[in-house]
Amino acid sequence: MINVFVLQNGRLNQINIDTREDLEKATPVWVDLTDPNDDERAWVKSIYGVTLPGEDDVKDIEASARYYEGENGDLHLRTDFLLEEDDGPSRVVTVAFILARDILFSVHPEDLPIFRLVRMRARSRPGSIADYKDVLLDLYATDAEYSADALEGVYQSLDEVSRSVLQEELSDQDAAVALNAIAHEEDLNGRIRRNMMDTRRAVSFLMRGRLLNAEQFEEARQIMRDIESLDGHTAFLFDKINFLMDATVGFININQNKIIKIFSVASVAFLPPTLIASIYGMNFRLMPELDWSLGYPLAIVLMIASAVTPFWYFRRRGWLK
Repeated sequence: MINVFVLQNGRLNQINIDTREDLEKATPVWVDLTDPNDDERAWVKSIYGVTLPGEDDVKDIEASARYYEGENGDLHLRTDFLLEEDDGPSRVVTVAFILARDILFSVHPEDLPIFRLVRMRARSRPGSIADYKDVLLDLYATDAEYSADALEGVYQSLDEVSRSVLQEELSDQDAAVALNAIAHEEDLNGRIRRNMMDTRRAVSFLMRGRLLNAEQFEEARQIMRDIESLDGHTAFLFDKINFLMDATVGFININQNKIIKIFSVASVAFLPPTLIASIYGMNFRLMPELDWSLGYPLAIVLMIASAVTPFWYFRRRGWLK
């Protein structure tokens, strides 16, 4: 899919592109390609002289080559954008940006909510976009907002986990559910932190390249400040995640210790009866109790008493609580 956007009366409007002629007539400021086919790639190359990278080229590029200037002066950037899905774990989608001929070209394998939000805002806010660099900065700013919303969701989820973990009684089943939720939020928090680190690198590249005017440079600095604040929040959430993880594992250990304590008490309590039964199970000829008519009941009573006495003593000392 190819989406072409032009500036009309200070607004970023999308125009329909059905044929190559439609693309030739347009004067776009942003050409957004979602999983483009071979024809769309050929149109962009023949009309604008821009060769779009393939999906494998975007994924396999080395980290050191994510931001560079081509031989013809085109700027190439590879930036990761966070994608949260309701029916699955979060993931990162890499987007290839090319700045050429005063046009922003973006290539990504699937549509992203950040891109949809930027398109919607640009249509409703006249004057917010002046050129292709404003579009790119708006994408990075919206990415920071999207990550902030995701972090808020992580905090709310951890707050629910915290209430369940710090309840009066935490069963092993509840602890397993809590650990699963904690692991999920830790993974999401890590992806957000990585995403912000990548965005910081991209914005820093634009600032160092002296491509931005004074107003755009200030907007880039604001994006960097927002990312710094998000970094502090992700660090706080990592601390909270570690605390909840330690607390949950601690409660699991307590529950296991309770079980072990029961077995320990039972083994100690049954040691005296075992000793008595062992004595009277000896096959010695001279044992006076063998001739008693009440010898067997007496042995039974002794074993019961020797088992009950330790339980009574442990309960009195409060060791069974």
